[in-house]
This record gives sequence, C-alpha cells and structure tokens, in this order.
Amino acid sequence: MEVRWYGAYPLSTRHVEELMEERGVDVDHSTINRWTIKDSPLLEEAFHRRKRLVWVSWRMDETSIKVKGQERYLYRAVDKMGQTIDFLLTKERDEQAAKRFLTKAIRRHGVPEKITIDGSAAHEAAIKSYNEEHGTAIAIRKMKYLNNIVEQDHRGVKRVTRPMLGFKLFDAAQGTLVGIALMHMIKKKQLVSRPETRASLRPKCSSHLPPNPSTDRRNCPFTTSY
Repeated sequence: MEVRWYGAYPLSTRHVEELMEERGVDVDHSTINRWTIKDSPLLEEAFHRRKRLVWVSWRMDETSIKVKGQERYLYRAVDKMGQTIDFLLTKERDEQAAKRFLTKAIRRHGVPEKITIDGSAAHEAAIKSYNEEHGTAIAIRKMKYLNNIVEQDHRGVKRVTRPMLGFKLFDAAQGTLVGIALMHMIKKKQLVSRPETRASLRPKCSSHLPPNPSTDRRNCPFTTSY
C-alpha cells in the first residue's frame, strides 16, 4: 500500500508515513523509500507479463528530472491512444541515449510502423541508426501537434515527482520512477488482470464501431496511423 501511494499520488515519503500512522501502522519514511526502490522493478517485471499491447504509431519525447541538483533526462514514449510504451532515465540527452531507449522499447513491444518526434536531431539520428543497424523501416514524422500527447502525458509523472523535490542518487531516481510509471500505466488501464488469451492483451477498438471479428491491429479500423 505504501509503495502504491508513493508512486500514484503527489506525496512525499513523510506524507505516506503520516497516513500510515493514522491507520495504526508504524513505518519510517526512509523504509518506504527503500521499499519503493527495491520492489518497483519487481512489480514492473510482473506487470509487463500482463500489459496490454500497444499500437504501432508511437510518440517519443524526453523530459528533465533533477538528480542531485543536476538535470537528467527521462525518455518516454506513448502510442497514438496515449498508452505508455516505455521509459528510460539517462544522464545525457544525445543520440546514444535516445537509441538506448528506442532499443529497450522495441525489445519489449516490437518494431513500430512510425515514430512521431518534435524535431529533435538526436531522436531522428537514433531512429535512422536503428533502421540501418537492424534493417527496419521505421518512418519518422516531425509534427509538433501530434507529439503533444506525450508532452501532456509527462505531466502525470511530473505531478508525482514534484513533492519529492528531486532525487539524491541516480539509481534511487530510476527505481522510484519505475514505480511512478507503473502506477501511471495501471491508471490508464493497461493491465489485463486475467489474460486468458493473447487476444485479451490487444488494444481495444472504439466501442461505437460495429462488432469486428478481431481486434487485432491488422484488422481493427483504428490501426490507420495518424
């Protein structure tokens, strides 16, 4: 419960400590911090086994996070419906960092058809480098207004990190951000509680459409990228 509260809401560890004390549970704020850093990666690993599949049109961007008073960069990507694809905290903001993030996201979710960026030269170079290295044909689009969806989605993360007033250690920041991102994805209903079939993990088509024999990306009318 403590880890969930800390990752889901704009609370400091001392706020969570007080909330638990009101409920008769004696736990120190530093213990809550340790639990978050230690348990979040384990919870994320279990989550990804039941994560709903994402669409093939991605939006990629990065935002800054303070670690020991210095700017660090949280790379994030969402699909065209706003579902979180992946994230990665890096010390630098360059082509190598962007490519590391892209490789991580593709390893988990497969190769997208296209990626929308905001004009970042590093992002463009990373995608082109990946295409050349792996023989893929990921299309690159530079459309600021289409990338607003990921820029707005950053707010869900920054809203929770703001009361933390920055992080002291890079590894601690990475572990905590895993927990925050995990709670953010659960709020967006990206967790399939009982995936009995592979179809239950697929993205859902809009409910106002007539019944479709399959919600697979290849047949769903909403697979048309934009």
